[in-house]
Amino acid sequence: MKELREMLRYIWDRTSDFTKRADMFLLAVCCFCSIFGMILIASATKALPGRTYLPVQIFSFFLGLFMYYVMTVIDVDIIADRWVLLLIFETFIMLLLIPFGVEGDTGNSAWIRFFGIGIQPSEIAKVVFIVLMAKHMTYLKEYRDINSIFSMAQLVIHFGYVFVLIMFTSSDLGSAVVFAAIFVVMMVMAGIKFYWFLLGGSAVALAIPFLWNNVLKQYQRDRMMAPYNPAVDPEGYGIRWQTIRSRLALASGQFTGVGYGKGVQTQTNALTGKHTDFIFAVAGEELGMIACLLIMLLLSIVIFRCVYVGLRSNNTMSMLVCMGVAASLFFQMLVNTGMNMGITPVIGITLPFFSYGGSSLMASFAAVGLVSGAKYRPIPQQFHRY
Repeated sequence: MKELREMLRYIWDRTSDFTKRADMFLLAVCCFCSIFGMILIASATKALPGRTYLPVQIFSFFLGLFMYYVMTVIDVDIIADRWVLLLIFETFIMLLLIPFGVEGDTGNSAWIRFFGIGIQPSEIAKVVFIVLMAKHMTYLKEYRDINSIFSMAQLVIHFGYVFVLIMFTSSDLGSAVVFAAIFVVMMVMAGIKFYWFLLGGSAVALAIPFLWNNVLKQYQRDRMMAPYNPAVDPEGYGIRWQTIRSRLALASGQFTGVGYGKGVQTQTNALTGKHTDFIFAVAGEELGMIACLLIMLLLSIVIFRCVYVGLRSNNTMSMLVCMGVAASLFFQMLVNTGMNMGITPVIGITLPFFSYGGSSLMASFAAVGLVSGAKYRPIPQQFHRY
């Protein structure tokens, strides 16, 4: 009996310590987003064959909570010190797509499926990439000249390796673009001089014709042009179908929606990918513009919280990790909502915490767990007087 009391006291003390030091506000908002997302998924998948969508999302939610706890209490600096192992792990999980990758709704081989459960390695690799890039930039900033040619070459090679790895193993342009957005924001926050961005932008502009004609596949080129050139699919039954149906759903919902579970585009399955990439359109049709604004407000709160914690963190490494997470969430929100409104290409980017997908949900919780970890760890002794 005494041993049981001691064990319960230990658990209580550890739980109490976690709730005091971790970012519980960030966790609460993320949980609210996820529960809201599951409500939308329940309606979106009601007319789909199979009934495993919601249970899988609920199971992934609890795994995500566990990942949030783990990433909060484990020091990110300790993780980053094993950067060689992290790089090997990142490479390994992406290379698994070569023998085991299967096509998803986006037309690329970005998924691994076992026993009906899909895993998207790029979501896991994204969290690893943020940690590795933060470690690399911190080292160059504190022990080298980060704006030297040698340092910039290292960073470009680091990013280029991951970008090529994603395109080679899966041809997943959407994930590759998210990684690029993370890289650019982290470079800004690391103090890279403007002239390097000018030089890099010029190089990308010169490389676009080659990439367009020799790297991107025809369906990827069509998707990039579809929002701006109706001639790509003049009848609207091909590559523009999802965007057209999504806009119809948003328009029909108006301000308050047609009612939960009553959306025409949603319940007739006219809108494909409604539980994944187009969950925002489901919210707009059935719950109205007010729900869409609430979704964007909640995600904005999460993003600003990441930035706030990053700016108040006690070291460069934590700051860069927080900014990388914020960049990922912001860019995904921007592109996904743009996809649903027909102003950005449909490139298979999910809405964080809301879209169906266990890999995306767990990776999102792991990422914000890293942000919570920046708040969780105490300020070093030499900074207490400030």
